[in-house]
Amino acid sequence: MAVRPAGAVPSERHWEAFDQLATMVAVVRPDGQCLFVNSVLESVIGLSRRTLTSRSLLEWCREPAQLLEALQALAANQFSTRRFESALRRAVVGATEPLPVHFIVSQIDHSHERLLVEMIEIEQQTRQDREERVAGQSQVTRELIRNLAHEIKNPLGGIRGAAQLLALELPSPELGEYTQVIIHEADRLQALVDRLLAPHRKPHIVSDVNIHEVCERVRSLVLAEHPRGLQVLRDYDASIPEFRGDREQLIQAVLNIVHNACQALAEQIDNGDARIVLRTRVSRQVTIGKQRFRLALELHIQDNGPGVPESLRDRIFYPLVSGREGGSGLGLTLAQTFVQQHQGTIECDSEPGRTVFKIVIPLP
Repeated sequence: MAVRPAGAVPSERHWEAFDQLATMVAVVRPDGQCLFVNSVLESVIGLSRRTLTSRSLLEWCREPAQLLEALQALAANQFSTRRFESALRRAVVGATEPLPVHFIVSQIDHSHERLLVEMIEIEQQTRQDREERVAGQSQVTRELIRNLAHEIKNPLGGIRGAAQLLALELPSPELGEYTQVIIHEADRLQALVDRLLAPHRKPHIVSDVNIHEVCERVRSLVLAEHPRGLQVLRDYDASIPEFRGDREQLIQAVLNIVHNACQALAEQIDNGDARIVLRTRVSRQVTIGKQRFRLALELHIQDNGPGVPESLRDRIFYPLVSGREGGSGLGLTLAQTFVQQHQGTIECDSEPGRTVFKIVIPLP
């Protein structure tokens, strides 16, 4: 195997693995001159790799002196790593404000002529931490609920069977009404248990899914339930490609969110002032968890209702949490689970007069 001589400058191919990272990366000289930038940094700054490698990274740092001091300290072998927070200027259209980032400057080799600069969006880091925390909490909660549901399921069958046998032995038909109540309530609890266990079914991913067909199915179902007083508006991006998924799970996820919106809009539906918007968009260079995706689908489900109560906003995806009298609190839990099984995320932004549930799913 050929050994690259010490001090030899590696080709761009040597650093192509950095394109697989979800964070911005640049390989620079101690004076800040770029030798390589990965595709994420290209996208964030808004210039091509060829352009960026002909210039200095210092041009794009809001505090260039701080970055230069870190680069020179590492080149002089005073440190092996330096971290600090600053911001990146961007050339992308519409980006007027610098992007707050966390800089990590590291040595690559013993020559110290090439240094690695990794830049992590502070907002992205916060979002990743939140997603990991939510995913962990959801997993623990689902396991608890699943175990509890299994413990409930077996006694329920015994209660229902005993009530049926008792009904056959009762001398008076009037007394049979009580056994029918027991059977009915046992069936209702059985249905609740089945819904608690439903998220553990694996997605049936055998075909391509058109997100607009999913939205249209949900729209037709909801308008059939509310023929008057409710508008369900479309705002679709026709360029969104199909993707592999479980069509029925996605219909159920979107339907659960829209049903929740309809319940929040009940008074406005009666007044003829209820509106739900189904909006689809393509998002580029999206990070979900710690994985970077070139393209992702964004589905926004927006309503003009009173908003999610502040006391529930951090808990609305937890099982059995409901803001409605008599609600099971399972609709959003199921929606979150089905979206997560498609490698996606779901989040809610709510204020009085505007609530938006955003579903993000990676595209091929």
